[in-house]
Amino acid sequence: MTSDSPSAQPPADGPRAAVRRRAVLGAAAAVPVLAALTTTASAAQTAPTAPAAPDAAKKRGKQSRLQAGGDLGPNVIVFDPSTPGIQAKLDEVFARQEADQFGPGRYQFFFKPGTYHGLNAQLGFYTSISGLGLSPDDTTINGDVTVDAGWFDGNATQNFWRSAENLALVPVNGTNRWAVAQAAPFRRMHIRGGLNLAPDGYGWASGGYIADSRIDGVVGPYSQQQWYTRDSSVGGWTNAVWNMVFSGVEGAPAQSFPEPPYTTLARTPISREKPLLYLDGAGYRVFLPALRRDARGVTWGSGTPRGTSLPLDRFYVAKPGDSAATLNQALGQGLNLLLTPGIYHIDQPIRVNRAGTVVLGLGYATLIPDNGATALQVADVDGVRLAGFLVDAGPVNSRTLVEIGPNGASRDHSADPITVQDVFIRIGGAGPGKATTSMVINARHTIVDHTWIWRADHGEGVGWETNRCDYGVVVNGHDVLATGLFVEHFNKYDVQWNGERGRTIFFQNEKAYDAPNQAAIQNGSLKGYAAYKVGDRVTTHEGWGMGSYCYYNVNPTIVQHHGFAAPNRPGVRFHHLLVVSLSGNGQYECVINDTGAPTSGTNTVPSKVVSYP
Repeated sequence: MTSDSPSAQPPADGPRAAVRRRAVLGAAAAVPVLAALTTTASAAQTAPTAPAAPDAAKKRGKQSRLQAGGDLGPNVIVFDPSTPGIQAKLDEVFARQEADQFGPGRYQFFFKPGTYHGLNAQLGFYTSISGLGLSPDDTTINGDVTVDAGWFDGNATQNFWRSAENLALVPVNGTNRWAVAQAAPFRRMHIRGGLNLAPDGYGWASGGYIADSRIDGVVGPYSQQQWYTRDSSVGGWTNAVWNMVFSGVEGAPAQSFPEPPYTTLARTPISREKPLLYLDGAGYRVFLPALRRDARGVTWGSGTPRGTSLPLDRFYVAKPGDSAATLNQALGQGLNLLLTPGIYHIDQPIRVNRAGTVVLGLGYATLIPDNGATALQVADVDGVRLAGFLVDAGPVNSRTLVEIGPNGASRDHSADPITVQDVFIRIGGAGPGKATTSMVINARHTIVDHTWIWRADHGEGVGWETNRCDYGVVVNGHDVLATGLFVEHFNKYDVQWNGERGRTIFFQNEKAYDAPNQAAIQNGSLKGYAAYKVGDRVTTHEGWGMGSYCYYNVNPTIVQHHGFAAPNRPGVRFHHLLVVSLSGNGQYECVINDTGAPTSGTNTVPSKVVSYP
């Protein structure tokens, strides 16, 4: 472990040029396969009117008790089967969001239980679509929920930040298209047909994540470079390109890595599905799915799903413009947080100190820390659930952006772990942003279930020092599980894992494109920082289905010694690793430590290690 690594001691037990870069990596992956909006929640939203803005009350010298519940704001659009003009409203939002990759728009569509006909919900950036039943089959759309890449000439490698959840679909032509990249979860869906994960024309694609879903027909990833599917059921799977990983999936292909590159675990060791908003009669509640061990298949297959629920009046329904002080006041009152769509500037951390607290975002609600603040901190307590929001680094460097547990956290949370699900972090792209470490996990037994932590390679405020962030994820806590870990482009280690008994099922990484020269990435005597580094003192660790890619386009002569680094001990084990040089822009000398063949040439052929040691 290098001397400049953060928190190295684990706790005691107790624009277009950039656009072309993604195009190149997608092209290489495809080779094996293809030799002014008017919105109002009144559309069907009948919740009571929200109280006056609390921050305005404070300016008048009052410290009033915050009211819970209330309306969901103008960017939550709720339909029922009798709502007129549903397709027109879907199209209106899509026209605004289709290509607005770094814009301010944030939208959540909800469909009340019932049956809908003849719809095609095309989803653009920062748009979420969800059913309001307790089961996906409570809300059926005879039609499609579509993600394609017409806005980007058939290239789906930048179809980020959109989601679908808790719906049943009967696709018009028998197959629904979901051609996404990172940060685009497909959760708790029932597709009564097939699912195509590639864009029209089978262009390039770089996703992706499915959980708690049933696809009755066949899933066709086609040009998708990599994909992770968890605790689901599929009717078949057509192919693999670089890295296809399954855990707890009924109907998954048999394990066959390295060719074809399928990694298949019969069960997921621990999982707990993401909280969701649903309707119980006329009132909203948030369902909290139960923890599962050795999970396989969907949670909603028969009978009432296991879990508990909270009424909306146990939540402070936050609106853009609410300050961190207001959000912390709500938490101090014992309320949970429902972050409605929009952008929240915060000048101090949101502090989650109470066990069992839920912080749930809708429509990619976005937290931007000002003045170098940490966006969110969680105490060393049981059962906190963080889900469904984006943290966007501000222009003043933040030491950390998200902290799960304080430094030295040591409590046993095995019976009721903290879960972090669809919590995404971005440094740069939408504007200047800096941090030292994006996410630090100190709390034991934390489950990180699908995240994309991204130092931007394109957009505004992008450059080796302009949006500098040395570390993506640092794990100091013991017994942490990551399922679906996407971490890219950090200046030093993308993932640094210091805690004992850590496990990762699926890892996707690109090293930073924009290193100016070999000296900029040099790690002591080593050529470059590993994408995934296990601390030198760790005795037990395990990973499955993990890939790192390099595309040093600023200086293609750069050499990266390895993608993965770990102590050479019997208890530290890896299964199914690969590294890829994208079109010869930089090369790897090894896969893990000093093991694995070097990459070479411009043909973008992965170098693989089946098991280590």
